[in-house]
Amino acid sequence: MSSATVRRPAASVFPRHLPWTDRAGRLSRLKLAVFLALLAPALLLLADALAGTLGARPWDAAVHRVGWWTTLFLIASLAVTPLRRALRWGELMSIRRMVGVTVFFGAVLHLVLYAGQQAWDLPKVASEIVLRFYLTIGFVALLGLGALAATSTDGMVRRLGGPRWQKLHKLVYPIALLALVHFFLQVKNDVTEPLLFSGLFAWLMLYRVWNWKIGAPGTATLSALALLSATLTAGLEIVIITLKYPVSVATMLEAQFDFAAGIRPVWWVLAAGLAVVVLAEVRRRQKARTA
Repeated sequence: MSSATVRRPAASVFPRHLPWTDRAGRLSRLKLAVFLALLAPALLLLADALAGTLGARPWDAAVHRVGWWTTLFLIASLAVTPLRRALRWGELMSIRRMVGVTVFFGAVLHLVLYAGQQAWDLPKVASEIVLRFYLTIGFVALLGLGALAATSTDGMVRRLGGPRWQKLHKLVYPIALLALVHFFLQVKNDVTEPLLFSGLFAWLMLYRVWNWKIGAPGTATLSALALLSATLTAGLEIVIITLKYPVSVATMLEAQFDFAAGIRPVWWVLAAGLAVVVLAEVRRRQKARTA
């Protein structure tokens, strides 16, 4: 018998089901950072609620804040796959499920806080959801998110089979669209934030369409996608404002370049798209040097 010592695999440091560990039970710095980032808005909201700093209408403020963060996390969940491909960063896929499940819980909290805003009058809440269109589509989006969260486990992937599971989870795209329409309809006057989220959603969908039909976009294509998504954002803003207010198209076109009045969503969307171009090129050169 050989005297050489047989090395056994290192035991897991943490249980594998914890959100900050990888499949081997090791600490993942990326997953830990994302977990803390996802948890931070809820902790800040709780702190403000306990301190009484949510303003004169605390329930209303809490509902809108949770809705905003939930929409942001929904966009972030859709960004995982394109960024993983564009930046050649495979580890990003490990956070997709965690972000997606957080979106569902955020949507549930959004509804619970709305019930609190209505003094926990559940029949009234139900009637409002049926009678108010923006609440109806928001509730439909919540039901869709619930279906995706319930089937997000490895066990459900095996039961449904890969193709069926993927087909089901493509429902996230119309769900995201419903969430954006819900956002637009519930804001009173300033549509800046829903426009920004819509522009980012446009980039994410344009990337996917290009990748499905043609293949992974290169630097030139990523630049074109950034410009196109920004143009769509500006066009959507012009259409919404000119239909809602007596403002001419020419005035709205000028407003896109009036930086003294604030940076319009078109420029934030363009900046985000071009940032992906720069980061993708940096990663490509790093991979080339390594190879």
